Amino acid sequence: MATTTAQPVITPQMRAEIEAFFPRYPTRQAVTLPALHIINEHLRCVPDGAIPELAQMLELSPAQVYDTLTFYQFFKSKPCGKVRAWVCRSISCSLRGGEEVLESLAEKLGIAPGETTSDGKVTLEFGECLGLCDYAPAMLANETVYKNMTADQAGALATQLKQQADGR
Repeated sequence: MATTTAQPVITPQMRAEIEAFFPRYPTRQAVTLPALHIINEHLRCVPDGAIPELAQMLELSPAQVYDTLTFYQFFKSKPCGKVRAWVCRSISCSLRGGEEVLESLAEKLGIAPGETTSDGKVTLEFGECLGLCDYAPAMLANETVYKNMTADQAGALATQLKQQADGR
């Protein structure tokens, strides 16, 4: 019976980017979080197969990598949309309409929070705190911050997020 070897998840480019962090940190374990971000940036997720590969690179056990991976809500094991949108639901944002913004966006995008649109363009999530209390309710879509959001803005914003995913 022939044995098949699984294709590596971490590409040579990702490996080089991760290894570039080695001289900047006191230990390989300290590179775990930046390495997870690199993998996530390239794949829009951190697949389960990346965990043992990264552990080997960092001279750690897979459990150590998994502990860091699962501590942060940011990382997913399946690809997210090209745009990940987080609507803050901290107390400040909730009191100023954050939940309504989230519900309205979900309705306009045709998905529930935590889901990705069928075209793979937008993943809508809630964030526990974006640190933007002065601008509540706030939202973060990839690197773009949206301040003082209203539920009425959701329709236009849903279209804008899909265009952002297309690179327009």
